[in-house]
Amino acid sequence: MRLFCLLLICLCWGTDGFSQQIYEVKRGKISFHSEAPQELISAESANVKGVVDISKKAFAFKVGIPTFMGFNSPLQKEHFNENYMESNIFPEASFRGKVIEDIDYTKDGVYTVRAKGKLNIHGIEKERIIKSEITIKSGTMKIKSNFTVILSDHDIKIPRVVSEKLAPEIQVAITADLKPVK
Repeated sequence: MRLFCLLLICLCWGTDGFSQQIYEVKRGKISFHSEAPQELISAESANVKGVVDISKKAFAFKVGIPTFMGFNSPLQKEHFNENYMESNIFPEASFRGKVIEDIDYTKDGVYTVRAKGKLNIHGIEKERIIKSEITIKSGTMKIKSNFTVILSDHDIKIPRVVSEKLAPEIQVAITADLKPVK
């Protein structure tokens, strides 16, 4: 939480016209899907937090790992939090960085951009470029993105006994509605 607050302060520091430059998530959802030979696992969280500073092309997003719901069973959720994600040690996942492309945030439209930054999952940061779609309409922003997370990149171990039930690559989807900070 401290890191996220620090990022928010850094994004805002020295920005003229603060309320017109900073957008924050008002509603967001992140979901993941694991399609393994013996089991499909899906869960989602509506607890996405985030900010975008359009003047600096900077962003910071996070989600609490224990907030994911929708598993096949309570035991599966327990294993997700305790055995794989170790959410007592690594309670959040985050992505922070910069938007590579220049877009005109004052014009309504749909823009495809690349977000370059550090994806932190399970305490392991990886440099990533994630393609995203930004829709600007009437002063609001909607972000949509789909990407893959390779568990081994974040030191998430799959015990051999469940290797047929958990995919080594997880599909992630995120949507977020952002509004200017007033």
